[in-house]
Amino acid sequence: MRAPLSLLLSSLVATSLALPGTAAAADSVTIYRCTDASGKVALRDSPCPDGQRQTERQMVRPVDPPQPRHLDTIRVDAPEREPEPPRYVVLQPPRPLYECTTPDGKTYTSDTPEGNPRWMPLWALDYPVLVDRPIYTPPRSQLRVRDGNFDLRIDSGGLRHGVVPTIAAYGAGTWVRDACHALPQREVCDRLLDQRNELRRRAFNAQPSDRARIEREERGINARLASDCGGY
Repeated sequence: MRAPLSLLLSSLVATSLALPGTAAAADSVTIYRCTDASGKVALRDSPCPDGQRQTERQMVRPVDPPQPRHLDTIRVDAPEREPEPPRYVVLQPPRPLYECTTPDGKTYTSDTPEGNPRWMPLWALDYPVLVDRPIYTPPRSQLRVRDGNFDLRIDSGGLRHGVVPTIAAYGAGTWVRDACHALPQREVCDRLLDQRNELRRRAFNAQPSDRARIEREERGINARLASDCGGY
């Protein structure tokens, strides 16, 4: 029966320590510890009955802790957030693809309407080139009729300069551009798919050194298919 007494004393001591100023101002209280003939202990705030052994102890009467003050509710408005700047989504139009035709009838695709311009000498295109060079003419005679009389003129020939057509001027040439036209967008997507399938076929049989280059080309085609053709 000593445990209840210890708990009560501990509670009273804790209350007195927690509120020293209040405890000093409060009234003291007498706690009676009563023990009957069988040894049963009871704590009372009044004297023990007759026939029981009584022990008294003075303690500070516990009081209720002070209630917290109610503060007036103050409304604090949150600061206004600055409006988020507008977001713009830029949609790029599909890139065109051109089909070009060479003079000999072969076709290829190009990303620009220029195709594959190339420098070619004029002689390769069967164009005569006029150059000033020394030429040799053999002696010749010419018979003319003049006023009813025959006039015989003899040209001695020889070396002289003259402008003549020749194909030996290797420095002369011109840029050759093939005829190109834009393909419809649906045809562009089909051509890109054909190019990707061809790259995959080549990668299957390619050497390891060539496979990395083919894979880079395929990644470029996949990116273009995703942006211009809706995935594929």
